[in-house]
Amino acid sequence: MDIFLQQILNGLVLGSIYALIALGYTMVYGIMGLINFAHGEVVMFGAMVTITVITTLMGMGINLPGAALVLIGLLVAVPACMLLGFTIERVAYRPLRGKQRLAPLITAIGVSIVLQQVAILIWGRNYIPFPQILDHDVVSIFGASITKLQILIIVLCLAIMAGLLLMVEKTKLGRAMRATSQNPAVAGLMGVNVNHIISATFVIGSGLGAIAGVMVATNYEQAHYYMGFMIGLKAFTAAVLGGIGNLGGAVAGGILLGIIESLGAGYIGTLTGGFLGSNYQDIIAFIVLIMVLIFRPSGLLGEKMADRA
Repeated sequence: MDIFLQQILNGLVLGSIYALIALGYTMVYGIMGLINFAHGEVVMFGAMVTITVITTLMGMGINLPGAALVLIGLLVAVPACMLLGFTIERVAYRPLRGKQRLAPLITAIGVSIVLQQVAILIWGRNYIPFPQILDHDVVSIFGASITKLQILIIVLCLAIMAGLLLMVEKTKLGRAMRATSQNPAVAGLMGVNVNHIISATFVIGSGLGAIAGVMVATNYEQAHYYMGFMIGLKAFTAAVLGGIGNLGGAVAGGILLGIIESLGAGYIGTLTGGFLGSNYQDIIAFIVLIMVLIFRPSGLLGEKMADRA
């Protein structure tokens, strides 16, 4: 039971981060019908920029509490990633709007590779450690262990996701986003600036991605130019699992995928008689993706929708 509870707690931490990143995928898909495969690299840039800011401040001899240093790093990384997301949409995706769907898909993969190479030029190929400035004290819950930082990650993720859902449901921007998602042409006729709404979607999603990247870096205490690729694919899997285009589905899919992956990592050795170890946990997310696409392509909370006229 202790092992089971430990894997559940680990899964909640992973799942909260997956859900936060999945929101970026599902927002863009809901508005444009596009899978932004470069979103994982935006997450990576958020982590890298934050680490760079923190190490620079520490190198200058600025002594501040760890939380304050991370906050300053976020205040730089979030706007930088928002600008990056805006640029990606404006330069790479907007010219292809209305073209065959294969063109933007290939472009998204190309943008992802370009951003990885830019990260190599700036930060190199080696892992970059996250400075040891945060509280990693362990809290025991019924025999299982979780750090105070991981608890903070879960709470912040849930708060941010709730705030986003509230924004989409209650604000003028949210209504415009929902109208554009339903029918961009009609939304434009009703006075909605579709280009601005699409740009805002990329900007908001990229900001969330930057925060998620910092959470990943603080949790694993390191960052890498390739980190966004795998976590981006898993977050995309979470979005598909919950029903891509559905914000609530992205949250549910992310948390569920994190728990499934964590339980699989804990018990895969037992289930396979020791043939596979916990280092094979990455295959679990993609097995889930295959099963969902086969048996419920619309996802757990998704609905079948007719093609737009």
